[in-house]
Amino acid sequence: MNWWHRLQTFLREVIVETKKVTWPGRDEVVSTTVVVIAASFIFGIFLYVCDLAFSQLVTVVIKFLS
Repeated sequence: MNWWHRLQTFLREVIVETKKVTWPGRDEVVSTTVVVIAASFIFGIFLYVCDLAFSQLVTVVIKFLS
């Protein structure tokens, strides 16, 4: 079987599998997008607070050792 027939077979199978996919509705996409954005802000704030705390800790340790 040459490459052209293998490519045609592959594309045919891709089309068949794509028809089996259940695509999410608009409401589901919007709600999951909101969750992702909210989680990103929450983790961003958490990491910012951790960064500030570790920065202060390192500063205190360096002053203590100096």
